[in-house]
This record gives sequence, structure tokens and C-alpha cells, in this order.
Amino acid sequence: MNSIKQILKIAFSIVSTIIVLYSCASIGRPDGGPLDETPPKFVGSTPDIQATNVDKKKITILFDEYIKLENANEKVVVSPPQIQQPLIKPSGKKVVVTLEDSLKANTTYTIDFGDAIVDNNEGNPLGDFTFTFSTGSQIDTLAISGTVLAAKDLEPIKNILVGLHENLNDTAFTKEPFLRVARTDSKGEFTIHGIAPGKYRVYALKDIDQNYVFSQKSEWIAYSDSIYIPTVEERIKQDTIWKDSLTVDSIHTHKYTHHLPDDIILKAFEEDFYNQYLIKHERKQENILTLYFAEYPDTIPTIKGLDFDESDLVADYRLPSDTIYNFWVKDSLLYQRDTLTIQLDYLHTDTLNQLVAKTDTLRFTFKHKKVDKEKESKKNKDKKEEDLTPFLQIKPDISSNFNVYDYLRLSFEEPIKYFDNNKIHIMQKNDTLWNEIKDFTFEQDQEFIKQFNIYHEWIPDESYKIIVDSLAFQGIYGLYTNTFEQEFKIKKLEEYGTVQFNISGVDSEDSPIIVELLDSSDKVVRTVKANNGTADFYYLDPGKYSARLIIDKNNNGKWDTGNFENNLQPEDVYYYPQMVEFKANWSANQDWNIKQTPLPKQKLNELKKQKPDDDKKKKTNEERRRRR
Repeated sequence: MNSIKQILKIAFSIVSTIIVLYSCASIGRPDGGPLDETPPKFVGSTPDIQATNVDKKKITILFDEYIKLENANEKVVVSPPQIQQPLIKPSGKKVVVTLEDSLKANTTYTIDFGDAIVDNNEGNPLGDFTFTFSTGSQIDTLAISGTVLAAKDLEPIKNILVGLHENLNDTAFTKEPFLRVARTDSKGEFTIHGIAPGKYRVYALKDIDQNYVFSQKSEWIAYSDSIYIPTVEERIKQDTIWKDSLTVDSIHTHKYTHHLPDDIILKAFEEDFYNQYLIKHERKQENILTLYFAEYPDTIPTIKGLDFDESDLVADYRLPSDTIYNFWVKDSLLYQRDTLTIQLDYLHTDTLNQLVAKTDTLRFTFKHKKVDKEKESKKNKDKKEEDLTPFLQIKPDISSNFNVYDYLRLSFEEPIKYFDNNKIHIMQKNDTLWNEIKDFTFEQDQEFIKQFNIYHEWIPDESYKIIVDSLAFQGIYGLYTNTFEQEFKIKKLEEYGTVQFNISGVDSEDSPIIVELLDSSDKVVRTVKANNGTADFYYLDPGKYSARLIIDKNNNGKWDTGNFENNLQPEDVYYYPQMVEFKANWSANQDWNIKQTPLPKQKLNELKKQKPDDDKKKKTNEERRRRR
């Protein structure tokens, strides 16, 4: 009996152990081994890579594993440029390229895949893969490289076309297709392969119509004033072999061929092109007529009422740069009509790109719902009983923790017909008493007609109060404002930081310099003009900042784009290549030589909207590892 119990105990113990081991093993799944980060390898092709005297338009390229193509239409570039787009198809371990254009005699062809070829499982890219062959007896092997940046903010421009012309006349860019081309990668970098010896001009083009010519004003372009002569030089590279993490085993020296120039910088821009026309007109609200223009009008449009008096309209738009014009209808009997008709006189861009006078007759319709007069009368009676004195609402923009450099803003939902500035009071607190101050400025905003501003030299760490008496403002529909009161306190000076940039490296001391302070998302926080090589920023909230500098050649206080026809480059822009963290009650002097850091490396990655693809790939692999 005891032996039977012993046997049962042993059996129970074994079963329990199996269950525990199984449950432990089931908590997670095996990791499947190390993550594959090896890209596909080129193993052969038909014709051979760098083959000469090729007369077939079909190219088959073989790899050591199954592959796929990512964004082939964007990333794969054939040079010389093809008017008829080639057919590029993956097939198992192969890529098949069929050229649709006729082959040119004695010409080197390059098919630049960039990083479009990736393995089928993990998506590891075969970076910078270029297939070359020639229809003649030799291969042209020269190459040039560089970077394309947005001229305004040094943002790397991805997938913009970069091309060469051996015709050094400026008109070649607007009349002849490129001789050889490449596309930029996610860092804005490009390399043009297969170049023959000679002299060239280099251009960048966002080729909207795909004709390899700058033919539309809306196309982004970049051009260099320099003429480039591709060359090569022998360089030496050293590879270090380590015995362990501390001990060097040997150093091997290798010679290699380096292509020049390798540091071309093209600053891309869109030209100012003025194409003025009326997009549409509408009447979303019964009392507002709205016009939408493609550009801000060079001359203010004029309106004439054809079935009403235009003096019953109040214009509401920003000058000089607004493209949306609102006109408020003052008379309630007028805006209750379903249709209002106007004559609009304005300037319009014709087919010759000239501004010409144009007159349109516009009908503004609004479908009013049929109203049950008895129900509406009862509704209005009930509303009056609930609110015997309706008021025009004041919308204040006043922070309770107010910046010392800021101003008060009072906004309204409709234009103001009348205001009395004697009914506006600013009070300053002295111990427990409020004393009225008189040395403030009250005015209607020059751009927003429904906004009024109050300016004063505020004293730090002091408490203030704004009081608006009743009937201070009257809207165009007759309503007055009620009394309004709000307290606010000015921040202490100890809550701010200060920085001074000491600027050097500017070529021309005569050109004015604009410095923009930027937050961590590349937005402008403050703008100043440099004075004697320094730019000072006071009263800064704690946080991280960078800066952008503009060489304001025409001294108009802003950045200006370029113009190819007039051989006018966009104004030069530089970035401070660091983030500066400001703390409360903190100040610093920052030396800034604008030429010390190469232009492509000045803008920090954390400020860039266009992130490098290798960073994205690294992040993707890290996510895959976590999932395992």
C-alpha cells in the first residue's frame, strides 16, 4: 500500500513539473534568432554591369535573395533622362528594367536605384546601387555630388531632380532637357554618375511636367553661378584590425579613387509669380459676402451694389496680404433677401501674365428657411424675457501671467460701428489700492478691424486691471458692450532669460542682418535686426531655442526668394548649429561664426521636418527587436 502511495506521489510530482515547465515555456515565444540587417547582394546581370557596345534595351539584374522595390517611380533615375518612363519590375530575386526610349549611340547609361532595392523579409535597403553600361566602346566614369537645401530654411529637399548641362548658356535650363540626372535622397544629397570629361552647369528642378526643363513658374529650382569640371584624385584609406577592444592587430592602407567636386550646394526656391484671379464667391452666412482671390490683390477691388446700396457693406480684410475679403451687410432688411448682386472691378492676370482690369457680375444667394411668424414671435418673446438686455460680447486676449513686452487685445465677433476710448481704463495696484494710469495707447488694429489693442510700458511684478465701462463699443448691428473687468499681473524679470549672439563671418558688412530666434519646432519666436554684429533677445521664457540668420540684401526686413531670369539668387540664410537652453534669470553670450559649420550641417536634425531615412530604418529595426 505504501509503495502504491509512493508511486502516485512520484507520478504527481512528474506531471506537476511538466505543467510548470510548459507554462513557463508558454509565457513568450522564441526570438527567432538575430534580426537580419544584411541587404541584398548583387550577383550578376544581363548585360554585365559596365558592359560596352550594348544594343539591347532590356536589363536583368540578379541578387542573392528575394527582393522588392520601394517607391521605384520616385527613387529610380535613368540617365540620360528618359522622356518615356522605363518599365521597372521586381521578379523574385531579379529586377527587370526595360527602356522605352531609343538608345543613344556612344553614350554611358546609368540606372541609379538609390535605396529602392530592399530584401523581401526585413526591408533592408541596398543603398546607393547604380547599374552602368555603355552603347559605345567606353564607360564614362566621372561623378559629382552635393546637397540640395531649401533656401529659406535649409531644409533638406528629398527627391528633387538634379541635372547637368554642357551647354553653359543660361537659356539651356529653360529650353533643353538635362544631359544627365540624379535625385536627392532623404538628406538632400545627390550623386550624378557616368559623366564624360568637360565643363558643366548644375541645376535642381522639381519637375512637375516631367520634361526635364524649367518650364513652369511653380516649379522649385536651384542653380549655381559656378562652372564645374569633374575630376578624380587618389586618396588613401586606413582600415584598423583589432585583436580585442583595446589592442590593435594591424593597420591596412588602401588607395581608392575619389570623385570631385563632392561639396556642391544648391539652394532651392520657388520664384514669386503673381497669378491673380477670383477663385470663388460665396455667402455662407446671410449677412456676410465673401470673395476668394488666388493672390492678394495688387489693387483693392471695388464693389458696386446692383440691387442695393454698397454703403450698407463693411469691408473686413487684412492689408496688404489678404486673399479673403469679407463684406458685412449692415441692414437686416437687406441681408434677409435671398439674393444680392454686385459688380466687382479688380485686376486679373491674363494669358500674357499681365494684370488687366476685369469686371464681373456676382450673385450671392442664401436660402432662408420659411419662418412660422407665430412661433418666431413667441420664441423672440421668450428670449427677451430670458435676456432683456443682450450685449455685444468682448473676447479678451489677456493672460493672467502677462509678459512685460506684450499688449492687451480686445476682439469682437462683428465689426465695430462706434467706440469711446474714454470708457477704457487701466488701473495699477498700489498696496491694496487701485490707481488709474493715463499713459497708455488705445487703437484699432491696422490689420484686424474687429480687434483693438492697448499698449503700455508695464512694470515687472506689478498687478494691473483693465476696466471697460458699459456702452464703450457698439457693433454694426446696434448692440453695445456691457461692463468688463479683468486683472492681470506682469511677470518678474527673474522669470526670463536673455541671450546675445555675437555674429562673425559675414562677407559684406553693408548688408543688414536679420536674426530670428526659433523654438524647438523651428517656429519663429522673436525677430531682431543685428546691430554692430550683435543680436540681443530679452525677456525669453525658459526653454530650448535655436536661431536663423538672414542676409537682408534689399533691406526690406524679410527673406526674399530668387529669380532665374534676372540671375538673382535667394537671400542667404544660416542656422546657429546648436540648441541653447534658456533658464529663468539666465543670460549668455553666444559666439556665432556663420561660415564655421558647413551649410548642410547647420540645421539640427531635431529642427528638420525631413528626417533621414537611415534614422527611420534604425527606429524600425529597434521596434522589430522589441516585438521579438
